[in-house]
Amino acid sequence: MAFIDELKEKVADLAQTGVAKSKQLAEIAKLKVSNLSEQDAIRKAYMELGRLYYAQKGSTPEGGYAAACQRINAAKANIAANNERIAQLKDDDAEVAAAADDATVVVAEVPEVEVAAQDIEV
Repeated sequence: MAFIDELKEKVADLAQTGVAKSKQLAEIAKLKVSNLSEQDAIRKAYMELGRLYYAQKGSTPEGGYAAACQRINAAKANIAANNERIAQLKDDDAEVAAAADDATVVVAEVPEVEVAAQDIEV
């Protein structure tokens, strides 16, 4: 009987250890999720800080900020050039579509002509 009591105690201890370990792992997971949230908040704050600096000093950046501001200016120039090209392509597309509509109208105005079998030379 002592053996069964001892076995029950060991099973109970293992169960308690398992519950404690589960609680520990759950808390670790919760803290890791919290850390990810905090890292995201830091990333957003850095981005906002950069936006504010660029808005205030982007045209005359100080020292180490000059290269980053130049990259931003170059990217903005590329975006503007791309948008101009997009507008040109859309204008060209509109002209092609208008020309196609005009051609359709011309074809629609051609009168139908009946041809009899005797009019065809072989």
